[in-house]
Amino acid sequence: MIEVEQLRKQYGDITAVKDVTFTARPGEIFGLLGPNGAGKTTTIGCISSLLTPTAGHILVMGHDVVRDGVAARRSIGVVPQEIALYDDLSARENLSYWGGAQGLRGAQLRDRITEVLELTGLLDRAKEPIKRFSGGMKRRLNFACGIVHQPKVLLLDEPTVGVDPQSRVRLLELVRDQAKAGACVLYTTHYMEEAQTLCDRLAIIDHGSIIAQGTLAELRSLLAERDLLRLTGVFRPDAVREALARVEGVEIIHSDETQLALSVNDASHRLPSLFAAINTAGEVRGTTLTQPSLESLFIKLTGKELRE
Repeated sequence: MIEVEQLRKQYGDITAVKDVTFTARPGEIFGLLGPNGAGKTTTIGCISSLLTPTAGHILVMGHDVVRDGVAARRSIGVVPQEIALYDDLSARENLSYWGGAQGLRGAQLRDRITEVLELTGLLDRAKEPIKRFSGGMKRRLNFACGIVHQPKVLLLDEPTVGVDPQSRVRLLELVRDQAKAGACVLYTTHYMEEAQTLCDRLAIIDHGSIIAQGTLAELRSLLAERDLLRLTGVFRPDAVREALARVEGVEIIHSDETQLALSVNDASHRLPSLFAAINTAGEVRGTTLTQPSLESLFIKLTGKELRE
């Protein structure tokens, strides 16, 4: 339903997206996981045809978004990161506006508005101006506006940013329901937990490039079941590398004077020998051990934690 091939987007000398390639299928939640500024929103903008790609090709339901943008947009629903609502209008009026913009009319529009208000738990507040709504309620209405026309392709750009836990749970349930109904969902997030629990497949994106993609099991296999050991203290990086070169099954991911990140086989049973080796080249003051996860994979691939 979504085919992205060698997508590139440049702003002058700045390349926001670099040769991104992926496909997303019907009934699937495909995630784009990466920090703010990684290129997720730019990718969404190009797929929705809000932005024109510098290079590459994007097909939505078989329609090229540049050459046949009108046909492509008929199948798309977008829930942007920034709330796209009119504060002085009620929830029902906002939905009427966005549903009408997507071609819904009359009884079909009225019935669908009632449906999505009920789905999002906002039916009892339908006639209120949304300037009285909480942030979580606005997020849910923002989502409702993106699905009011029952799109086959749903583009969700960080839809749970800044919401309360109750609204987050409700929104994630709504996302799953859209995929179960057969929609192709493209979901961007910088929350590891969301990506792990929600997405059928995902791509990790950083600095505009996809650095890994696949199912969660496939991505975890890239770690070869290794643990991530993070140490803080005072270290001599060259001496640390020399000391650990003699220890089997240890890979240095990051090393500087105050931090050390290691990928280690069965780390919990090897801590004494690791500390003995490292203490010849510095002093360990803090230790964090993480089992294979998206977070440890991101650190292995980039050498740093997922930044906000």
